[in-house]
Amino acid sequence: MTSRLFDDFESLPIGKVTPLRRLLLVREDILNRRFEAYAGLLEEAIKDLVSLSEESALVKAYHSAEAAFGGLDYDADDIAEFCAALESCSLPVLNPVSSLFLSVLVNGIPEDHLELPLSEERRIFQFLGYRLPEGKTLILRGETGDFTGACLMGGRLIVEGSAGNWCGAGMVSGEILVRESAGQHTGAWMQGGRICIEGPIGSVGKNLLGGSIYQGEKLLSPQEARGTLR
Repeated sequence: MTSRLFDDFESLPIGKVTPLRRLLLVREDILNRRFEAYAGLLEEAIKDLVSLSEESALVKAYHSAEAAFGGLDYDADDIAEFCAALESCSLPVLNPVSSLFLSVLVNGIPEDHLELPLSEERRIFQFLGYRLPEGKTLILRGETGDFTGACLMGGRLIVEGSAGNWCGAGMVSGEILVRESAGQHTGAWMQGGRICIEGPIGSVGKNLLGGSIYQGEKLLSPQEARGTLR
């Protein structure tokens, strides 16, 4: 993809585009393509008029985002840039959709370790860490919204601030560590894995099918100990 993008600038007069400027133009083009895909995903979500808290709608939106990013080459810096660019984006921001977009980016990047500096953002993103796969570690440096780590698929998620409601809801396996507090319904519907909240917890969710939830070193659910999350 990179070579095709560079070909776009071959017609420019020699000497008018420095190597640095050329690189910036390439990155700008990539970012614009992301926003085009994002706008299309927003249109689909709004057209469906379906609540994104429903699992079927979430899965559909997630797979739509995966398809939108097919063929794009990006790295950790691009993800951080996209996250920051959402702050000044002129497009309408449907919070769960933009957060799913970020989750698709994180899950598809080749690197197995990624940090996002959320403390620099004004927006509180929901669904960060959604479907985080096994072998990946995501560190979120700042506050997160509802459904942090929802449907986690074996990855390791660390929140350096507080998480909202439904943290770890429906997670299949993996680990979630929240350094500060979590809201209501923590771990609802979780099937496996471990959640550790170091600060206060609003409430533990219902309908847990497996896994374990800790507040610090104290096991909250289930009654029998299954090890300690470090």
